[in-house]
Amino acid sequence: MSRHYSSVLILCAASTAQAADLPRPDHIVVVIEENKSWSQIIGNPDAPYINALAQRGALFTNSHGITHPSQPNYLALFSGSTRGIGSNACPLDLFGDNLASVLLAKGLSFISYSESMPRAGYEGCRYGAYMRKHNPAANWKELASANQPLSAWPQDLSKLPEVSWVIPDQRHDMHDGSIAQGDGWLQQNIEGYAQWAMDNNSLLIVTFDEDDGSEGNRIATIFVGTMVKPGKYAQRIDHYSVLRTILHMHGLPGINESKDSQPITGVWKQVDTKR
Repeated sequence: MSRHYSSVLILCAASTAQAADLPRPDHIVVVIEENKSWSQIIGNPDAPYINALAQRGALFTNSHGITHPSQPNYLALFSGSTRGIGSNACPLDLFGDNLASVLLAKGLSFISYSESMPRAGYEGCRYGAYMRKHNPAANWKELASANQPLSAWPQDLSKLPEVSWVIPDQRHDMHDGSIAQGDGWLQQNIEGYAQWAMDNNSLLIVTFDEDDGSEGNRIATIFVGTMVKPGKYAQRIDHYSVLRTILHMHGLPGINESKDSQPITGVWKQVDTKR
């Protein structure tokens, strides 16, 4: 056996071992808040719920958005690329791989739940406090059935898809409303799932699209779930590495620029290797 071939086998074995190091949650819910830097949230008495979540889960102290303004950050987290978009322009008509499409192609499920969106598959740019720029699934026509209002959130949480996005409207994502309003909305609408996740092999991710321009795009990102080791973690992460982690957990490769990011490791207390 050649030395080169042996090296390839070693690299493949290492990659397989790394894949086995990540748990496989039954459900993942990702909630995205808006335009606040790390220091505006962590330690802020106006955000008691988020700070309590940070104590219960993994708090990433070196987490970053990709760019400014909002929309390309949502696209980065959803599709592994800003798609060349550098604005909040609407509407967009996009093509190519994204988190939903690759999950669906594997026979898995995805739904984006948007607060105040009037109906499933809505294509408008805004409706009251709902903003399409924060709902990237709306930009892929083939994902109309996965583009749901928050009112479609199931009472029975076991009916959630494998991966969900939850998008508060601009009154509650800290864009137009206050930090205290956004924090209270999270407690009211997400705490039930956060508690349920601890008993049902599931994961909650709370993050922000970008900072307010004051901290080099440093944002708060928190993982909470039965498989998470609570604590503070200093490795640098961003939207691409969060996306890569979700994909990797489901046995899927990185897409677009997330291919160059590593899945997040070192924060998991148990491993479920089912695929």
